[in-house]
Amino acid sequence: MPMNFGKVMKRLNEKLTKSGANSPDWICLSDHTSKWNIDVYLAVDKEIADAENTTLSGKFYSKVYEGPFKDTGKWSKDFENAAKSKGFNIKKWFMWYTTCPKCAKKYGKNYVPIISQIG
Repeated sequence: MPMNFGKVMKRLNEKLTKSGANSPDWICLSDHTSKWNIDVYLAVDKEIADAENTTLSGKFYSKVYEGPFKDTGKWSKDFENAAKSKGFNIKKWFMWYTTCPKCAKKYGKNYVPIISQIG
């Protein structure tokens, strides 16, 4: 999980609140564009002003992992192997961090789905 992820989510929540929009199930996908940067995609029920609004469509493959965030590298390798074994070509992939580190510690579980657009 990126170091300033909490700050990014706070800014995103402020835009959401200001616009009067809602986020169904708080689905928030992270596209790791580099080791130090991610693009965040938040499911919303209407377009948000001052934000880059995007629609995702196509065929997708997903797998859910459980464990500490430090295992992200292992999960990613496993996911790539699983997708390849099914004959899928990954075009783009996202991670959905369902809990923050504090919540994962509190609940004792940390589920992280990896979702890929396949071709």
